[in-house]
Amino acid sequence: MTHEAPDILETEDDLARERALRAGLEEFELDEQDRSLLEGEWDETGDEGGQAPNPVLAIVGRPNVGKSTLVNRILGRREAVVEDKPGVTRDRVSYPAEWAGRNFTLVDTGGWEVDVAGMEFKVAEQAEVAVSLADAVIFVVDAAVGPTATDERVVRLLRASKKPVVLCANKVDGPSGEADATALWSLGLGEPHPVSALHGRGTGDLLDAAMKALPIDSEHGTLRPAGPRRVALVGRPNVGKSSLLNKIAGAERVVVDSVAGTTRDPVDELVELRGIPYWFVDTAGIRRRVHQTKGADFYASLRTQAAIEKAEVGVVLVDASVPLSEQDTRVISQVVDAGRALVIAYNKWDMMDEDRRPYLEREIEKDLVQVTWAPRVNVSAKTGWHTDRLVPAIEKSLESWDTRIPTGKLNAFLGELVSAHPHPLRGGKQSRILFATQASTRPPRFVIFATGFIEAGYRRFIERRLRETFGFEGTPIEISVRVREKRKR
Repeated sequence: MTHEAPDILETEDDLARERALRAGLEEFELDEQDRSLLEGEWDETGDEGGQAPNPVLAIVGRPNVGKSTLVNRILGRREAVVEDKPGVTRDRVSYPAEWAGRNFTLVDTGGWEVDVAGMEFKVAEQAEVAVSLADAVIFVVDAAVGPTATDERVVRLLRASKKPVVLCANKVDGPSGEADATALWSLGLGEPHPVSALHGRGTGDLLDAAMKALPIDSEHGTLRPAGPRRVALVGRPNVGKSSLLNKIAGAERVVVDSVAGTTRDPVDELVELRGIPYWFVDTAGIRRRVHQTKGADFYASLRTQAAIEKAEVGVVLVDASVPLSEQDTRVISQVVDAGRALVIAYNKWDMMDEDRRPYLEREIEKDLVQVTWAPRVNVSAKTGWHTDRLVPAIEKSLESWDTRIPTGKLNAFLGELVSAHPHPLRGGKQSRILFATQASTRPPRFVIFATGFIEAGYRRFIERRLRETFGFEGTPIEISVRVREKRKR
Protein backbone atom coordinates (compact mmCIF):
# COMPACT_ATOMS: atom_id res chain seq x y z
CA MET A 1 0.00 0.00 0.00
CA THR A 2 1.55 3.28 -1.10
CA HIS A 3 0.41 6.73 -0.04
CA GLU A 4 -0.09 9.29 -2.77
CA ALA A 5 -0.79 12.98 -2.33
CA PRO A 6 -3.28 14.62 -4.69
CA ASP A 7 -1.85 15.69 -8.05
CA ILE A 8 -1.16 19.38 -8.64
CA LEU A 9 -1.23 19.81 -12.41
CA GLU A 10 1.17 21.94 -14.44
CA THR A 11 0.17 23.92 -17.51
CA GLU A 12 2.28 24.37 -20.66
CA ASP A 13 2.99 27.95 -19.50
CA ASP A 14 4.33 26.59 -16.18
CA LEU A 15 6.65 24.20 -18.00
CA ALA A 16 7.87 26.91 -20.39
CA ARG A 17 8.61 29.23 -17.44
CA GLU A 18 10.54 26.46 -15.69
CA ARG A 19 12.69 25.81 -18.79
CA ALA A 20 13.47 29.52 -19.18
CA LEU A 21 14.38 30.02 -15.51
CA ARG A 22 16.48 26.84 -15.47
CA ALA A 23 18.41 28.07 -18.52
CA GLY A 24 18.94 31.46 -16.83
CA LEU A 25 20.39 29.72 -13.81
CA GLU A 26 23.33 28.55 -15.95
CA GLU A 27 24.70 32.10 -15.83
CA PHE A 28 25.36 31.63 -12.12
CA GLU A 29 28.03 29.75 -10.16
CA LEU A 30 26.54 26.36 -9.19
CA ASP A 31 28.24 23.67 -7.14
CA GLU A 32 27.83 19.88 -7.35
CA GLN A 33 25.17 19.88 -4.65
CA ASP A 34 23.15 22.47 -6.58
CA ARG A 35 23.33 20.42 -9.76
CA SER A 36 22.34 17.16 -8.06
CA LEU A 37 19.41 18.99 -6.46
CA LEU A 38 18.32 20.45 -9.82
CA GLU A 39 18.68 17.12 -11.58
CA GLY A 40 17.19 15.05 -8.77
CA GLU A 41 13.61 15.41 -9.92
CA TRP A 42 10.80 13.02 -9.10
CA ASP A 43 9.87 10.34 -11.59
CA GLU A 44 6.54 10.44 -13.42
CA THR A 45 4.69 8.75 -10.55
CA GLY A 46 5.42 11.80 -8.41
CA ASP A 47 7.41 9.73 -5.96
CA GLU A 48 10.72 11.12 -4.80
CA GLY A 49 13.78 9.02 -4.21
CA GLY A 50 12.81 9.14 -0.55
CA GLN A 51 15.04 10.67 2.10
CA ALA A 52 15.89 7.98 4.59
CA PRO A 53 16.11 9.41 8.10
CA ASN A 54 19.62 9.93 9.44
CA PRO A 55 20.93 7.20 11.76
CA VAL A 56 20.63 7.97 15.47
CA LEU A 57 23.61 7.97 17.86
CA ALA A 58 22.78 8.17 21.58
CA ILE A 59 25.18 9.29 24.31
CA VAL A 60 24.46 7.43 27.55
CA GLY A 61 26.17 7.17 30.94
CA ARG A 62 25.60 8.02 34.56
CA PRO A 63 25.60 11.67 35.75
CA ASN A 64 28.88 13.63 35.93
CA VAL A 65 30.86 11.50 33.48
CA GLY A 66 31.00 14.31 30.91
CA LYS A 67 28.16 13.43 28.52
CA SER A 68 27.09 17.03 27.89
CA THR A 69 30.70 18.13 27.36
CA LEU A 70 31.10 15.36 24.80
CA VAL A 71 27.86 16.35 23.06
CA ASN A 72 29.03 19.99 22.85
CA ARG A 73 32.41 18.84 21.56
CA ILE A 74 30.76 16.75 18.80
CA LEU A 75 28.35 19.53 17.81
CA GLY A 76 31.15 22.12 17.95
CA ARG A 77 32.92 20.31 15.11
CA ARG A 78 30.18 21.17 12.66
CA GLU A 79 29.29 24.62 11.40
CA ALA A 80 25.81 25.10 12.75
CA VAL A 81 23.49 26.82 10.31
CA VAL A 82 21.18 28.86 12.50
CA GLU A 83 17.91 29.59 10.75
CA ASP A 84 15.33 32.04 11.97
CA LYS A 85 12.60 29.43 11.83
CA PRO A 86 9.23 30.18 13.37
CA GLY A 87 8.44 27.75 16.14
CA VAL A 88 7.65 27.47 19.81
CA THR A 89 10.20 27.18 22.63
CA ARG A 90 13.04 24.87 21.69
CA ASP A 91 14.20 22.44 24.33
CA ARG A 92 15.72 19.61 22.40
CA VAL A 93 17.06 16.20 23.22
CA SER A 94 18.29 15.48 19.69
CA TYR A 95 20.50 17.45 17.33
CA PRO A 96 21.62 17.14 13.71
CA ALA A 97 25.36 16.37 13.60
CA GLU A 98 28.04 15.50 11.05
CA TRP A 99 31.38 13.71 11.11
CA ALA A 100 33.67 12.69 8.23
CA GLY A 101 31.02 13.57 5.66
CA ARG A 102 28.27 11.55 7.37
CA ASN A 103 25.10 13.11 8.75
CA PHE A 104 23.51 11.60 11.84
CA THR A 105 21.20 12.56 14.70
CA LEU A 106 22.79 12.90 18.13
CA VAL A 107 20.58 12.11 21.14
CA ASP A 108 21.75 13.78 24.34
CA THR A 109 20.72 12.25 27.65
CA GLY A 110 22.75 14.76 29.66
CA GLY A 111 19.73 16.71 30.91
CA TRP A 112 18.75 13.95 33.33
CA GLU A 113 19.03 14.90 36.98
CA VAL A 114 18.24 12.50 39.79
CA ASP A 115 18.44 12.55 43.51
CA VAL A 116 20.77 10.08 45.17
CA ALA A 117 18.00 7.66 46.18
CA GLY A 118 17.41 5.07 43.50
CA MET A 119 20.11 6.57 41.28
CA GLU A 120 21.16 3.24 39.79
CA PHE A 121 17.61 2.31 38.79
CA LYS A 122 16.81 5.70 37.24
CA VAL A 123 20.01 5.95 35.21
CA ALA A 124 19.35 2.51 33.76
CA GLU A 125 15.74 3.45 33.06
CA GLN A 126 16.77 6.64 31.28
CA ALA A 127 19.40 4.76 29.27
CA GLU A 128 16.66 2.30 28.29
CA VAL A 129 14.68 5.06 26.55
CA ALA A 130 17.75 6.48 24.82
CA VAL A 131 18.77 3.05 23.56
CA SER A 132 15.25 2.41 22.22
CA LEU A 133 15.71 5.60 20.15
CA ALA A 134 19.17 4.77 18.85
CA ASP A 135 20.85 2.84 16.04
CA ALA A 136 24.17 2.88 17.94
CA VAL A 137 25.31 4.04 21.38
CA ILE A 138 28.35 5.81 22.83
CA PHE A 139 28.60 4.67 26.47
CA VAL A 140 30.57 7.23 28.50
CA VAL A 141 32.46 6.08 31.61
CA ASP A 142 34.67 8.19 33.88
CA ALA A 143 38.06 6.49 33.43
CA ALA A 144 39.48 8.14 36.56
CA VAL A 145 36.72 6.62 38.74
CA GLY A 146 36.49 3.27 36.96
CA PRO A 147 33.34 1.19 36.48
CA THR A 148 30.66 1.62 39.16
CA ALA A 149 27.62 -0.52 40.03
CA THR A 150 25.47 1.86 37.96
CA ASP A 151 27.80 1.44 34.97
CA GLU A 152 27.52 -2.35 35.33
CA ARG A 153 23.74 -2.11 35.29
CA VAL A 154 23.77 0.02 32.11
CA VAL A 155 26.18 -2.50 30.51
CA ARG A 156 23.65 -5.31 31.09
CA LEU A 157 20.97 -3.22 29.46
CA LEU A 158 23.20 -2.38 26.48
CA ARG A 159 24.04 -6.06 25.95
CA ALA A 160 20.33 -7.00 26.05
CA SER A 161 19.51 -4.31 23.46
CA LYS A 162 21.86 -5.92 20.89
CA LYS A 163 22.66 -2.39 19.61
CA PRO A 164 26.28 -1.57 18.59
CA VAL A 165 28.10 0.13 21.48
CA VAL A 166 31.27 2.26 21.43
CA LEU A 167 32.92 2.61 24.84
CA CYS A 168 34.21 6.10 25.70
CA ALA A 169 36.75 6.31 28.55
CA ASN A 170 36.37 9.99 29.37
CA LYS A 171 38.56 12.33 31.48
CA VAL A 172 41.83 10.84 30.15
CA ASP A 173 43.77 14.11 30.02
CA GLY A 174 47.22 12.70 29.36
CA PRO A 175 49.40 9.57 29.07
CA SER A 176 49.04 8.90 32.82
CA GLY A 177 45.31 8.28 32.35
CA GLU A 178 45.80 5.66 29.62
CA ALA A 179 46.18 2.88 32.21
CA ASP A 180 42.81 3.90 33.75
CA ALA A 181 41.22 3.57 30.32
CA THR A 182 42.73 0.11 29.79
CA ALA A 183 41.05 -1.09 32.99
CA LEU A 184 37.65 -0.59 31.30
CA TRP A 185 38.21 -3.66 29.09
CA SER A 186 36.69 -5.46 32.10
CA LEU A 187 33.23 -4.14 31.13
CA GLY A 188 33.22 -6.56 28.20
CA LEU A 189 32.12 -3.94 25.64
CA GLY A 190 35.30 -4.11 23.58
CA GLU A 191 38.03 -1.49 23.23
CA PRO A 192 37.75 1.57 25.51
CA HIS A 193 38.51 4.79 23.58
CA PRO A 194 40.52 7.19 25.79
CA VAL A 195 39.07 10.69 25.44
CA SER A 196 39.15 14.09 27.07
CA ALA A 197 35.83 15.63 26.02
CA LEU A 198 36.87 18.83 27.77
CA HIS A 199 40.08 19.30 25.75
CA GLY A 200 39.04 17.41 22.62
CA ARG A 201 41.75 14.77 23.01
CA GLY A 202 40.81 11.50 21.28
CA THR A 203 37.31 12.58 20.24
CA GLY A 204 38.16 12.19 16.53
CA ASP A 205 39.13 8.52 17.01
CA LEU A 206 36.00 7.97 19.11
CA LEU A 207 33.78 9.42 16.37
CA ASP A 208 35.55 7.36 13.69
CA ALA A 209 34.69 4.24 15.72
CA ALA A 210 31.11 5.48 16.18
CA MET A 211 30.72 5.97 12.41
CA LYS A 212 31.85 2.35 11.85
CA ALA A 213 29.23 1.15 14.38
CA LEU A 214 26.44 3.36 13.02
CA PRO A 215 24.40 1.79 10.19
CA ILE A 216 23.94 3.78 6.96
CA ASP A 217 20.14 3.67 7.23
CA SER A 218 18.26 4.32 10.45
CA GLU A 219 15.90 1.74 11.89
CA HIS A 220 13.72 4.66 12.97
CA GLY A 221 11.15 6.25 10.73
CA THR A 222 11.41 3.45 8.16
CA LEU A 223 9.95 0.67 10.27
CA ARG A 224 6.90 0.26 8.05
CA PRO A 225 7.34 2.39 4.93
CA ALA A 226 4.30 0.72 3.35
CA GLY A 227 1.05 -0.33 4.96
CA PRO A 228 -0.97 1.60 7.55
CA ARG A 229 0.16 5.10 8.47
CA ARG A 230 1.97 5.53 11.78
CA VAL A 231 0.49 7.86 14.41
CA ALA A 232 2.25 8.95 17.63
CA LEU A 233 -0.15 9.96 20.39
CA VAL A 234 1.97 12.30 22.50
CA GLY A 235 1.55 14.92 25.22
CA ARG A 236 2.73 15.68 28.70
CA PRO A 237 2.27 13.04 31.42
CA ASN A 238 -1.28 12.41 32.70
CA VAL A 239 -2.99 14.33 29.90
CA GLY A 240 -5.10 11.29 28.92
CA LYS A 241 -3.12 9.60 26.13
CA SER A 242 -3.75 6.04 27.34
CA SER A 243 -7.45 6.78 27.98
CA LEU A 244 -7.83 8.18 24.48
CA LEU A 245 -6.08 5.24 22.84
CA ASN A 246 -8.16 2.78 24.91
CA LYS A 247 -11.35 4.66 24.04
CA ILE A 248 -10.52 4.73 20.32
CA ALA A 249 -9.53 1.06 20.26
CA GLY A 250 -12.27 -0.09 22.66
CA ALA A 251 -15.12 1.82 21.05
CA GLU A 252 -14.24 0.46 17.64
CA ARG A 253 -13.40 -2.97 19.11
CA VAL A 254 -10.83 -3.57 16.40
CA VAL A 255 -7.43 -3.86 18.00
CA VAL A 256 -6.25 -6.25 15.33
CA ASP A 257 -2.75 -6.85 16.53
CA SER A 258 -0.14 -5.79 19.04
CA VAL A 259 3.44 -5.61 17.85
CA ALA A 260 6.49 -5.05 20.02
CA GLY A 261 9.92 -4.35 18.56
CA THR A 262 12.69 -5.38 20.92
CA THR A 263 11.71 -5.87 24.56
CA ARG A 264 12.73 -2.27 25.21
CA ASP A 265 10.69 -0.73 22.39
CA PRO A 266 7.29 0.88 22.88
CA VAL A 267 4.34 -1.28 21.91
CA ASP A 268 2.54 -0.39 18.67
CA GLU A 269 -1.15 -1.12 18.22
CA LEU A 270 -2.97 -1.64 14.94
CA VAL A 271 -6.30 0.14 15.29
CA GLU A 272 -9.00 0.46 12.65
CA LEU A 273 -10.76 3.82 12.50
CA ARG A 274 -13.67 4.33 10.10
CA GLY A 275 -12.53 1.31 8.15
CA ILE A 276 -8.92 2.52 7.84
CA PRO A 277 -6.12 0.76 9.78
CA TYR A 278 -3.52 2.91 11.61
CA TRP A 279 -0.48 1.94 13.65
CA PHE A 280 -0.65 3.84 16.94
CA VAL A 281 2.88 4.21 18.28
CA ASP A 282 2.51 4.01 22.03
CA THR A 283 5.12 4.74 24.69
CA ALA A 284 3.32 2.70 27.34
CA GLY A 285 5.84 -0.12 26.86
CA ILE A 286 8.42 1.91 28.80
CA ARG A 287 7.45 2.21 32.44
CA ARG A 288 8.44 4.95 34.83
CA ARG A 289 8.10 4.91 38.61
CA VAL A 290 5.23 7.03 39.76
CA HIS A 291 7.08 9.36 42.11
CA GLN A 292 8.38 12.49 40.41
CA THR A 293 12.01 13.53 40.26
CA LYS A 294 13.56 16.66 38.83
CA GLY A 295 14.49 14.72 35.72
CA ALA A 296 10.98 13.44 35.01
CA ASP A 297 10.30 16.17 32.43
CA PHE A 298 13.45 15.29 30.56
CA TYR A 299 12.58 11.61 30.74
CA ALA A 300 9.10 12.29 29.31
CA SER A 301 10.75 14.32 26.58
CA LEU A 302 12.92 11.34 25.60
CA ARG A 303 9.91 9.02 25.55
CA THR A 304 8.03 11.47 23.34
CA GLN A 305 11.01 11.67 20.99
CA ALA A 306 11.07 7.87 20.70
CA ALA A 307 7.40 7.79 19.67
CA ILE A 308 7.74 10.70 17.21
CA GLU A 309 10.80 9.20 15.49
CA LYS A 310 8.81 6.03 14.72
CA ALA A 311 5.73 7.91 13.46
CA GLU A 312 4.62 9.92 10.45
CA VAL A 313 2.13 12.15 12.25
CA GLY A 314 2.12 13.38 15.84
CA VAL A 315 -1.26 13.86 17.55
CA VAL A 316 -0.47 16.14 20.52
CA LEU A 317 -3.03 15.80 23.30
CA VAL A 318 -3.54 18.96 25.40
CA ASP A 319 -5.74 19.42 28.50
CA ALA A 320 -8.36 22.09 27.69
CA SER A 321 -9.24 22.57 31.38
CA VAL A 322 -5.87 24.15 32.25
CA PRO A 323 -3.72 26.81 30.51
CA LEU A 324 -1.24 25.61 27.88
CA SER A 325 2.01 24.76 29.70
CA GLU A 326 5.64 25.05 28.66
CA GLN A 327 5.70 21.24 28.53
CA ASP A 328 2.82 21.26 26.00
CA THR A 329 4.63 23.71 23.72
CA ARG A 330 7.79 21.62 24.05
CA VAL A 331 5.97 18.50 22.82
CA ILE A 332 4.52 20.45 19.87
CA SER A 333 8.06 21.68 19.12
CA GLN A 334 9.38 18.13 19.10
CA VAL A 335 6.87 17.09 16.43
CA VAL A 336 7.67 20.16 14.30
CA ASP A 337 11.45 19.80 14.76
CA ALA A 338 11.26 16.14 13.77
CA GLY A 339 9.53 17.20 10.54
CA ARG A 340 6.41 15.15 11.23
CA ALA A 341 2.81 16.00 10.35
CA LEU A 342 0.90 17.53 13.28
CA VAL A 343 -2.62 17.41 14.75
CA ILE A 344 -3.50 19.10 18.06
CA ALA A 345 -6.28 17.47 20.12
CA TYR A 346 -7.82 19.38 23.04
CA ASN A 347 -9.00 16.88 25.65
CA LYS A 348 -11.83 17.41 28.22
CA TRP A 349 -13.53 19.90 25.87
CA ASP A 350 -16.95 18.46 26.78
CA MET A 351 -16.37 19.60 30.36
CA MET A 352 -15.95 23.24 29.31
CA ASP A 353 -18.77 25.60 30.22
CA GLU A 354 -20.66 26.91 27.13
CA ASP A 355 -19.92 30.53 28.16
CA ARG A 356 -16.24 29.74 28.64
CA ARG A 357 -15.70 28.19 25.18
CA PRO A 358 -15.50 31.41 23.06
CA TYR A 359 -12.88 32.84 25.45
CA LEU A 360 -10.94 29.56 25.38
CA GLU A 361 -10.97 29.60 21.56
CA ARG A 362 -9.31 33.05 21.61
CA GLU A 363 -6.73 31.91 24.20
CA ILE A 364 -5.89 28.87 22.06
CA GLU A 365 -5.44 31.01 18.93
CA LYS A 366 -2.97 33.18 20.88
CA ASP A 367 -1.14 30.16 22.41
CA LEU A 368 -0.76 28.35 19.08
CA VAL A 369 0.13 31.36 16.94
CA GLN A 370 3.30 29.61 15.69
CA VAL A 371 1.40 26.52 14.49
CA THR A 372 -1.85 28.03 13.18
CA TRP A 373 -1.45 25.63 10.23
CA ALA A 374 -2.08 22.55 12.40
CA PRO A 375 -5.62 21.11 12.43
CA ARG A 376 -7.22 21.21 15.87
CA VAL A 377 -9.80 18.76 17.21
CA ASN A 378 -11.75 19.09 20.46
CA VAL A 379 -12.31 15.68 22.07
CA SER A 380 -13.04 13.79 25.27
CA ALA A 381 -10.78 10.83 25.99
CA LYS A 382 -13.08 9.77 28.81
CA THR A 383 -16.37 9.58 26.89
CA GLY A 384 -15.09 9.25 23.32
CA TRP A 385 -16.89 12.52 22.37
CA HIS A 386 -15.80 13.78 18.92
CA THR A 387 -12.94 11.23 18.65
CA ASP A 388 -14.35 10.39 15.20
CA ARG A 389 -13.07 13.82 14.10
CA LEU A 390 -9.48 12.72 14.65
CA VAL A 391 -9.37 10.62 11.47
CA PRO A 392 -10.17 13.42 8.96
CA ALA A 393 -7.60 15.67 10.71
CA ILE A 394 -4.92 12.93 10.58
CA GLU A 395 -5.71 12.22 6.91
CA LYS A 396 -5.54 15.91 5.99
CA SER A 397 -2.17 16.39 7.74
CA LEU A 398 -0.63 13.30 6.12
CA GLU A 399 -1.92 14.33 2.69
CA SER A 400 -0.21 17.73 3.09
CA TRP A 401 2.95 16.05 4.40
CA ASP A 402 3.09 13.96 1.20
CA THR A 403 2.31 16.84 -1.19
CA ARG A 404 4.72 17.75 -3.95
CA ILE A 405 4.41 20.93 -6.03
CA PRO A 406 5.71 20.50 -9.60
CA THR A 407 8.70 22.79 -10.29
CA GLY A 408 6.93 24.74 -13.05
CA LYS A 409 3.90 25.41 -10.85
CA LEU A 410 6.13 26.44 -7.92
CA ASN A 411 8.07 28.97 -10.03
CA ALA A 412 4.86 30.36 -11.55
CA PHE A 413 3.52 30.88 -8.01
CA LEU A 414 6.76 32.60 -6.88
CA GLY A 415 6.86 34.78 -9.99
CA GLU A 416 3.40 36.17 -9.28
CA LEU A 417 4.17 36.58 -5.58
CA VAL A 418 7.42 38.48 -6.14
CA SER A 419 5.97 40.79 -8.81
CA ALA A 420 3.11 41.75 -6.44
CA HIS A 421 5.29 41.90 -3.28
CA PRO A 422 9.02 42.35 -4.11
CA HIS A 423 11.70 41.57 -1.52
CA PRO A 424 12.57 44.78 0.40
CA LEU A 425 15.62 46.78 -0.67
CA ARG A 426 18.65 46.49 1.60
CA GLY A 427 21.60 48.83 1.15
CA GLY A 428 20.28 49.89 -2.25
CA LYS A 429 20.27 46.28 -3.48
CA GLN A 430 17.37 43.94 -4.02
CA SER A 431 17.71 40.18 -3.68
CA ARG A 432 16.21 38.45 -6.72
CA ILE A 433 14.73 34.95 -6.66
CA LEU A 434 16.17 33.04 -9.63
CA PHE A 435 14.60 29.59 -9.31
CA ALA A 436 12.95 27.30 -6.76
CA THR A 437 12.47 23.58 -6.47
CA GLN A 438 10.94 21.20 -3.93
CA ALA A 439 13.81 19.06 -2.67
CA SER A 440 11.64 16.47 -0.90
CA THR A 441 8.33 15.68 0.75
CA ARG A 442 7.62 14.31 4.25
CA PRO A 443 7.87 17.15 5.19
CA PRO A 444 7.84 19.45 2.14
CA ARG A 445 11.28 21.06 1.77
CA PHE A 446 11.84 23.90 -0.68
CA VAL A 447 15.13 25.34 -1.93
CA ILE A 448 15.23 28.85 -3.39
CA PHE A 449 18.18 30.06 -5.50
CA ALA A 450 18.62 33.84 -5.14
CA THR A 451 21.09 36.63 -5.90
CA GLY A 452 21.21 37.71 -2.25
CA PHE A 453 20.03 36.96 1.27
CA ILE A 454 16.27 36.46 1.65
CA GLU A 455 15.14 37.91 4.97
CA ALA A 456 13.49 35.66 7.55
CA GLY A 457 10.32 37.76 7.49
CA TYR A 458 10.05 37.38 3.71
CA ARG A 459 10.65 33.60 3.99
CA ARG A 460 7.76 33.43 6.47
CA PHE A 461 5.65 35.45 4.01
CA ILE A 462 6.47 32.91 1.25
CA GLU A 463 5.55 30.06 3.63
CA ARG A 464 2.19 31.67 4.48
CA ARG A 465 1.34 32.14 0.81
CA LEU A 466 2.44 28.57 -0.03
CA ARG A 467 -0.01 27.33 2.58
CA GLU A 468 -2.83 29.57 1.35
CA THR A 469 -2.31 28.53 -2.28
CA PHE A 470 -1.52 24.80 -2.00
CA GLY A 471 -3.07 23.79 1.33
CA PHE A 472 -0.28 22.26 3.44
CA GLU A 473 -2.58 22.06 6.44
CA GLY A 474 -0.97 20.06 9.24
CA THR A 475 2.62 19.82 7.97
CA PRO A 476 5.74 21.82 8.77
CA ILE A 477 7.37 23.42 5.72
CA GLU A 478 11.11 24.03 5.40
CA ILE A 479 12.45 26.78 3.14
CA SER A 480 16.18 27.20 2.59
CA VAL A 481 17.92 29.78 0.41
CA ARG A 482 21.06 29.36 -1.66
CA VAL A 483 22.72 32.66 -2.60
CA ARG A 484 24.53 32.36 -5.94
CA GLU A 485 26.68 34.87 -7.83
CA LYS A 486 27.03 35.36 -11.59
CA ARG A 487 29.80 33.47 -13.32
CA LYS A 488 32.97 35.44 -13.97
CA ARG A 489 33.29 36.14 -17.67
